[in-house]
Amino acid sequence: MAPKQPPKPEFQEGERVLCFHGPLLYEAKCLQVVMEDKQVRYLIHYSGWNKNWDEWVPESRVLKYSEANLQKQRDLQRTNQEQRARGAAQGRRGSAAAAASLQQQQQNVETQTRKSKQKTAAGEGSGSGASTSTARGGPQPQQRRRTRGHPSAKDAGPSATRAEAQVQIPAELKPLLVQDCDLVTKRRQLFSLPAQKNVDSILEEYVAYKKARGKGDNTEYAAEEVVGGIRDHFNVLLGTQLLYDFERPQYSEILASHPDVPVSQLYGAPHLLRLFVRIGAMLAQSPFDEKSLASLFNYLHDFLKYLAKNPSAFFNASEYKDAPPEYNQKVA
Repeated sequence: MAPKQPPKPEFQEGERVLCFHGPLLYEAKCLQVVMEDKQVRYLIHYSGWNKNWDEWVPESRVLKYSEANLQKQRDLQRTNQEQRARGAAQGRRGSAAAAASLQQQQQNVETQTRKSKQKTAAGEGSGSGASTSTARGGPQPQQRRRTRGHPSAKDAGPSATRAEAQVQIPAELKPLLVQDCDLVTKRRQLFSLPAQKNVDSILEEYVAYKKARGKGDNTEYAAEEVVGGIRDHFNVLLGTQLLYDFERPQYSEILASHPDVPVSQLYGAPHLLRLFVRIGAMLAQSPFDEKSLASLFNYLHDFLKYLAKNPSAFFNASEYKDAPPEYNQKVA
């Protein structure tokens, strides 16, 4: 019997294609073609995306650039927009409450920091009899609210502008988002619940990490406050905006079996990471002023950098399991 021939690549280097990224199709270019373990893999660059999003994908995620597939792309976009609109309508009230909670926590951080600075200034001035300009009735400090064109808003970086209010996912974590989507939506697997390491425990470990590295500059206090806001957002938004359709029966089942347990004690790192894809746009619509928004984004980025230091400690593909036949019948 003649040896089985390896599969022939369907796409060529330099070819314009459509590629699945999550549930949607995007225009892309095939940069390289390789054979790995008798499987064809393509290095894909998404048109208009930063090259940091370039990734190796299996042939199952790539489609020919054709009118039929372009129509499929439009259909998927329309369906996704409709689902997001429904989810947004259901979660708007809870999202507003979570945003208000996070805003209050951010204000607590700023108040604590301001008090600490005032105490330090008072201590420095006590020996010389100096007093603050406020105590003398002098000029008051500038108010925190800034206009978009104010230089201080520009200095705060891109994350401070409303138009670009996105949480930047570290490069080490981006492939995990894609893997998570592929395991759930393509391979029809479910993340095992309750999670071995749940969201609450991850947040608590982060706070402990910040305390161990504390420098007496309120970073420990800030970490506890921001972690509380992350937890609030996760508990409010998971059921309406962070789940794939395939996971919804599992969500109903876990709530029924743990009725008095917050979902932050049931779900783990993959679902927590999904939150950071959406939270930026939500915070951009909040009443934060530009300076506070930039400060908050810095705290969120710091948390993500913590996860990115050792992703394997939080993300493990072995925690996804094939859904049983009866579950697939529910979804169908």
